[in-house]
Amino acid sequence: MRIVITGAAGFIGSHLSDALLDRGHSVVGIDNLLTGDLANIAHLAGREFVFIKHNVTNYIHVDGPVDWVLHWASPASPIDYLEWPIPTLKVGALGTHNALGLAKAKGAKFMIASTSEVYGDPLEHPQTEAYWGNVNPIGPRGVYDEAKRFAEAITFAYHRYHGLDTRIVRIFNTYGPRMRVNDGRAVPTFIAQALRNKDVTIFGSGRQTRSFCYISDLVAGLLALMNSTTNDPVNIGNPQEMTIEAMARLIIQMTGSKSQVVFHPLPADDPQVRQPDITRARTLLGWEPKVSLDQGLTSTIAYFRTKMAASG
Repeated sequence: MRIVITGAAGFIGSHLSDALLDRGHSVVGIDNLLTGDLANIAHLAGREFVFIKHNVTNYIHVDGPVDWVLHWASPASPIDYLEWPIPTLKVGALGTHNALGLAKAKGAKFMIASTSEVYGDPLEHPQTEAYWGNVNPIGPRGVYDEAKRFAEAITFAYHRYHGLDTRIVRIFNTYGPRMRVNDGRAVPTFIAQALRNKDVTIFGSGRQTRSFCYISDLVAGLLALMNSTTNDPVNIGNPQEMTIEAMARLIIQMTGSKSQVVFHPLPADDPQVRQPDITRARTLLGWEPKVSLDQGLTSTIAYFRTKMAASG
């Protein structure tokens, strides 16, 4: 198949490109490099991979046939969407509209990368796909949360009105190699601080929870969703829940760091709990995560050691 991936130079987009190429498909990667990095896809030179630098909030043109459009373009870290609130909203709205338009024009299937953030600061725990969420639309995080909620809405509208074959994946916290050192999310931040023997900073009490899925498990779930027939949203994430403080202390231990844990005020609307109910993924896709936290963190820490050493 010939597959278009927007956001292909990003963390997840680049791993998804790898997996599809390994399965014999050709990939057209599109990215404006706002948060993506060409280093993430440099190793794909010489393979059935074409890169187009383009902002998908503008009309998307791709020559030739297309079988799938996978829409991954978006800032995904709080530090990014707080710095670029309007581009975040535009890629969720205009970018999704343009990506859906490409899929419709090519007769292709479509998948949108949604997020657990559509649940906001949830009042239901764990979160099932039937939960409508608890989101502050005018809070600082609303630019990301509502962009993704709109993206889901327009994707389903194209499915209902145009008959487009669509998939919606709600991605929970994912980590692994190719995350940026200055990404701002918990795992890369804690690893970078620990490797530098700097204070490991926790926002809030540290008792808020997250569920961390390794990148190879996530990609396996995405491929399973592509091969399924479901058009309803599907949670993909690791249901093993832990506190942010426990993750910080585990990373300090695994890196052999001299870092101390310090606490700072919690940002507005930061979710207190986050745990996916993956019953739908298990039932419809036959998917569940396989990589243990120790395995995943070992690989991720090794990547960060190499990347930070190379950058001085």
